[in-house]
Formats: sequence, C-alpha cells, structure tokens
Amino acid sequence: MEYPKDVSADGSLLRATPPAARTGVSHPPQDCNPHPAANAHCMSTSRREFVTAFPVLATAGILSGMPTPLQAADPTNRSPAGSPMKLGLVTYNLAKDWDIETIIRNCTTARFDGVELRTTHRHGVEVGLSPAQRAEVRKRFADSPVELMGLGSAFDYHTPDAARLRADIEATRQYIVLAQEVGASGIKVRPNGLPKEVPVERTLEQIGRSLLELGEFARNHGQMIRLEVHGGGTSLLPHIRTIMDHARHPNVGVCWNSNQTDLEGAGFDANFDLVKERIVEVHLRDLFLEEYPWPRLFRRLLESGYRGYTLAEIPESADGVRVMKYFRALWLAQQARC
Repeated sequence: MEYPKDVSADGSLLRATPPAARTGVSHPPQDCNPHPAANAHCMSTSRREFVTAFPVLATAGILSGMPTPLQAADPTNRSPAGSPMKLGLVTYNLAKDWDIETIIRNCTTARFDGVELRTTHRHGVEVGLSPAQRAEVRKRFADSPVELMGLGSAFDYHTPDAARLRADIEATRQYIVLAQEVGASGIKVRPNGLPKEVPVERTLEQIGRSLLELGEFARNHGQMIRLEVHGGGTSLLPHIRTIMDHARHPNVGVCWNSNQTDLEGAGFDANFDLVKERIVEVHLRDLFLEEYPWPRLFRRLLESGYRGYTLAEIPESADGVRVMKYFRALWLAQQARC
C-alpha cells in the first residue's frame, strides 16, 4: 500500500506534521506562560489543602466568578489565563432540541468556546443543505464568538457487508464536504462494535483502512477525521490503537470519549499512553462522576501538550445554560488542581 507523503516508510507519522493536524487548533507560542497550576502536582481536596489552594482558585476566577485581568482585557479569551485547552459543547444530548441561534446564544452566555453539531438534531446542519444555506451557517458562526469546531456523525465502518461499508464511506465523504463548507475543522466518526462472525483483527483492520482512505479525502478538504472511542469491544483502547495503526494518516486522530472502559486492562495511564499522540478531540461526561479519574485525565492531557477542545457531552436539562455554567466551573477547577 502507498501511504501519503506525511507518512514514513514504516507507516509512522512524520514529526514534521503540523501541530494543527493533531489538535484542530493552532498551538500557542512556545514562550507562552502557562497557568501556574498547569505545572503543579495534583492536589487533594481536604479542607486544609483547599484553604492553601484558595489563591490559585481565586486567581483563575473560579470562586468569585469574575474574569481574570487577561480575560477582562480580551473578552474572546474565555479560558483561564494560560490554559491551552478550549471548552466546547456536543449537542448530544443537552442541546439536541436547540436551533443554531439558541446554540450560539447559550454557548456565548455560558462562555463556551465552540460546539460540535451532532447529526439528526434540530440545528439542521445536514448534507441536504443548499450552497446558500451552507454559506449562511458558516456566516452565523463566523459572526459570533462561538466556533463551529466540528460535525458529529454516526458513521461506522465495522460492518462485514461490503455494500453497506462502501455506502458509509461515501456518505462520510459528503459529510466532510459539508464540514468544509460550513466552516468546521473536522468530523467525528466512530467504530460501533465487533461482528461475531468476523475475526476481531480483521474488523479492526477494515475500520483502519476505511479511515486511511477517508483521511486522504479529508486532507484535500482541510478537515480532520476524529475517531470516537466508542462501541462494544471497539471502545477498548488497545483495539483503538490497532485501528489507528492501520489508519496511519496525519488527518486521522482519536476522540477520547471518557469511558469507564478507559480504566480496564493495564489501567488508565497505560491506555492513555496507547493513543496520547493521536488525540485530537476530547468528550467529557459529567465532571461530578467520581468513578472516573478526571484529575488524572486533565493532568495527562496537559502533560501531553494537548491544545484542542474538551467538549461537554452531558444529559439534557430544562435549565441548560445553568448546567453549562456549573460545568465550566468544574472544568476550570480541574485545571487549577493539576
């Protein structure tokens, strides 16, 4: 097989791959001064240590709710001073009934940087849009403080049915074109299971080769393919790593999905290390869930140099904006602890 020019003879990514291909956003300058908490050891939340941490939390604007001096000077900078990551929203499920105007308004109010629009939701950003409608979507986000960071599809490539597989690949191509024309930087796809009648390794290779083909198409349209860690069996990180080994393309990356299966096998850190160089997007569940190691995830992301979006994929609520504000406060607090 001939690999793209960004891939070396042994199939590994060339180091010359631009940072934006991994993160979907540009890296800050190398001499950027990070938040002091970004280099500190994670703290426990005992009463004494909370008192010790109070100045850090206050500086980050967590306790007072007030912007830091940097945020006050630049209202478009809604992340804590020096934080390399951005906060976004997945429209599944909280915003599934919001139109584009509502999404932009609520994200602006809650100080979220961007949004990933999941297909089939009320926003209506689908492949059936006319060129004029696509241009209008692009303009509405471009004229707002909210970035359309991506489109979230439900395409998967594990089926043993060759005709269905080809249909999903071609449908993904249409979605890639849509993403380009509405101003997004990539699309989210997924694996969704392991057919019992097919050897596991063959299915993983098929998914990877499908992504490799789509990665080249995505590069020609300035887009990233973001593979969600998803599905029965396929959500195991060793399987995701195998898929990515077959999908050796700079425009194909991993969407970390914050699953409980991240803790299985050799454990969280070993699983994170399997894909850390390929993470281009992160989905977050409710940050109050104590069964998941959120402080460890945030610390590992910062240590790995991740510069992309962390997106809230949380249940719907009748008081959505209020929930988003609480989520942002917890998101800031996690970074202050690491």
